[in-house]
Amino acid sequence: MTDHPSTFHAHPQNIGEIDWDDRASLHRKDDGHGIFDSAKGLRRGTLAELVSHVMALNEEDRAQYVIQKAGDHRLELAEIAALAAHDDFPGV
Repeated sequence: MTDHPSTFHAHPQNIGEIDWDDRASLHRKDDGHGIFDSAKGLRRGTLAELVSHVMALNEEDRAQYVIQKAGDHRLELAEIAALAAHDDFPGV
């Protein structure tokens, strides 16, 4: 998993591609965020692993969770489902 983008030659890599190995954590949708937000993660793994995990839940339970991706991006259910349907999703 990468922690941050490469600065080799100072050109960004993989523009427009999804980094399935990026760090992410699973949170309850209503966990309140706040100063201890990172400690409230229920599960950690790659983006691909957590998308697979959420999509394996029954439909009712899926809506209770969000994925926080490295870089402070919070993925709601609609975005998680779209990633799972993506052509290059590795399907862990």
